[in-house]
Amino acid sequence: MDESDPRLMQGEEIVFKTTKHWMSPLADSGVAILLLIAAVVLAWLQTDQTNGVMGFVNRLLNLLEIAFVVFGIGSIIYNIVAWRSAEYVVTSQRVLGQEGLLRRRETDSLLSSISDVRSRSSAVGRMLGYGDLQILSASGDAGADKFTTVIKADDLKKKILEQKIAAGNAPRPSMAATEAAASASAAVTSPNADTMATLSGLAGLRDSGAISAEEYEAKKAELLSRI
Repeated sequence: MDESDPRLMQGEEIVFKTTKHWMSPLADSGVAILLLIAAVVLAWLQTDQTNGVMGFVNRLLNLLEIAFVVFGIGSIIYNIVAWRSAEYVVTSQRVLGQEGLLRRRETDSLLSSISDVRSRSSAVGRMLGYGDLQILSASGDAGADKFTTVIKADDLKKKILEQKIAAGNAPRPSMAATEAAASASAAVTSPNADTMATLSGLAGLRDSGAISAEEYEAKKAELLSRI
């Protein structure tokens, strides 16, 4: 993501960016690796018999072996794509996350809606510089965003909290400024209200026959030209 990204709102600026660590595909592919190991075991269990009960068992084991290989390799490929395409961004207003290609997952959290940020790193993660992050909203765990195997997870957490505090401490208009704005608004809208009241009175005179329709239209045009 850069400053020209269409997801950025007017006045929104990127503060911090990070991605997934290279350990991500390995960490997310545990089940896929077990399936590939199981496929090797199934291939070893098969015999050369093609007839009878053992022939049926061999065909069944062969089908399971193919399914395990296809699913395992597919999962590993997806995890690699998710790693390469992942990006996590802190802006002046939001926290954005994206990963995946075919099954694309995008998250978008307003800083004002974030209630807490939790980070967790294993011993290996601390040595290699990655960790997991959980962003909680007012709805608690039910509305949490989870970023796994993120490079500089602690820095990402720090930036989120810094931007949230900065947004919360943004200067608000004083009472005097608010009253002045209200007075200015009233000064602008008051003539319009007087004009509408005058038009209403003229319409009543027209309806009662006190003035003609032509006189009403001429006066109406004159009043509207002053707005």
